[in-house]
Amino acid sequence: MEMPIDFVIVTVLLMNLMMLSSSRIRTCIQIAAVQGILVGFMPVIIDIHSILPGIIIISFFSIILKGMIFPGLLFRALREANIRKEVEPLGGYPLSLLMGVLMFALSFWLTSRLEYAQPLISYLAAPVSFATFFTGALIIVSRMKAITQVIGYLVLENGIFLFGAVFLGAQSFLVELAILLDIFVAVFVMGIAIFHISREFDHIDTHKLSELKDLITKK
Repeated sequence: MEMPIDFVIVTVLLMNLMMLSSSRIRTCIQIAAVQGILVGFMPVIIDIHSILPGIIIISFFSIILKGMIFPGLLFRALREANIRKEVEPLGGYPLSLLMGVLMFALSFWLTSRLEYAQPLISYLAAPVSFATFFTGALIIVSRMKAITQVIGYLVLENGIFLFGAVFLGAQSFLVELAILLDIFVAVFVMGIAIFHISREFDHIDTHKLSELKDLITKK
């Protein structure tokens, strides 16, 4: 089963780079949704010969939430806010893509320094998990639109979930469910916030909202 696992892991990595180089928010949501579905299938793929009820439950909730519910909430917020493209990230898209590649190289170095209690299912699993986590953090920091930053949170959670799936025997399903619940609340709340912000203002650029806060504070 190493080949299907490696295929899914490499696909997750390529999706990270696609999101870093894309300016269309709708496309980023779609990519994050597909990535969430692939990551949700990982526990099943890893333990295909002895699928436990707990594995099926965590995969089901993950796929439904990250592949359907979260994207649906984001698409609705996107329609309400009436936006199509992301403002160019800090440093531009080429730098953002370069940072993604460098973070993958850093992830390889970090995981090579770790000692594992059991053999890994794939030598790419841990580095891509770290790279996906870093990609989500980079999207949160470098993108200006609030809705794109929410996508960053989803990508970050995908990295956490993938890392948990790699070490499935050493972690609890309840931890993953708790993380999913937290992300669900965050996406739901951010969707409501984006709707109200877009209704009151002409934009949802976070740096402009920070400037507005500074002006109010000075007054």
